[in-house]
Amino acid sequence: MYKKMNFRLLSITLGLAVATLLPGCGLFNKKGSASEKANRRGEVTGVPKRESWQQNLPIDMVPIKAGTFWMGQSDEDIAYTQSSMNKQITISEFFMDKYEVSNNKYRQFLEAVKNGQLETGTPTTLKEAPTFNLDELKPDTTVWSTSFSYHYGDPLMEFYFDHPAFDNYPVVGISWDQAKQYCEWRTYHLRANDESEYDMTPFRLPSEAEWEYAAKGGKDVAKYPWGGPYLKNKRGCLMANFKPGRGNYIDDGFPYTAPVDVFAPNGFGLYNMSGNVSEWVLDAYAATSSAITWDLNPVYDDPNEPRKVVRGGSWKDIAHFLETSTRTYEYEDVAQAHIGFRTVMTFIGRSGSMDVKSAKRRKR
Repeated sequence: MYKKMNFRLLSITLGLAVATLLPGCGLFNKKGSASEKANRRGEVTGVPKRESWQQNLPIDMVPIKAGTFWMGQSDEDIAYTQSSMNKQITISEFFMDKYEVSNNKYRQFLEAVKNGQLETGTPTTLKEAPTFNLDELKPDTTVWSTSFSYHYGDPLMEFYFDHPAFDNYPVVGISWDQAKQYCEWRTYHLRANDESEYDMTPFRLPSEAEWEYAAKGGKDVAKYPWGGPYLKNKRGCLMANFKPGRGNYIDDGFPYTAPVDVFAPNGFGLYNMSGNVSEWVLDAYAATSSAITWDLNPVYDDPNEPRKVVRGGSWKDIAHFLETSTRTYEYEDVAQAHIGFRTVMTFIGRSGSMDVKSAKRRKR
């Protein structure tokens, strides 16, 4: 008798569990088929059974949430350029490289082109592999001698890009055109090896507004990525790799560039947004661009203007160029020993907030 009662209770419990769980799995649930039936009756309910999609966070990138900030001078315009007037700007979500592109990451690009590895995988949208000229992609290592007058840069010219000792240092000697081609390759490399049916958005250079917003690290107004107004922390240590004083290059610990992961990151987790190497951005340069661009995701795109904006200051620059709002430029086909870059990716998920976390990356 006792065994029969236990068996009945067990049967009832299992029945309740099945009745509870199966509808959640889609069984005995007519909701999924209701839209199909409605469609057959001439209603419009959308294409049924569409695959869900979530944008993955690529390795060594951080999510930058949307926000509004004051773009422009955070302190006195000591150069009197009047090219960085204050303007309130809103920026949509995007992903940004945590570090400047290193020698070794750029070398992967060259090796892929050299070895013909652009046919790997099956890209979904980019049907054909991009074409590159290897000789036109190599960094100009002579910049270590030609960028400066009467400077002994021969050791760096010989070893900086090729030697393993500098693998984790930022790549330099790269023109704006070469940086854009790296973005094109990185986009293909991801799409060709990703198993998702839908493509990730392409890698690209950041717009000038995106760069400044990211550099401020979540602060509405910030003279430097760490806030400011001082160049040293409480322990008296310099916060970036630049030219302190009148030429005491070694005072920050590095006479030239530093590894891409040294010095403290800003509020968004980005390293070396000021100092180390200046960075190419997407915009063409114009002193009046702030007045003529929109205040939502602005970008000054002028293909007829050969001058492209460079941001962030470098190991050879004084503190003024480290300010988050200081603007300068270089010609798009010119490479220098103090200019590198980092990439970004537009986020196309839920507007207003991100459903990805930098600490927990969804696996493919």
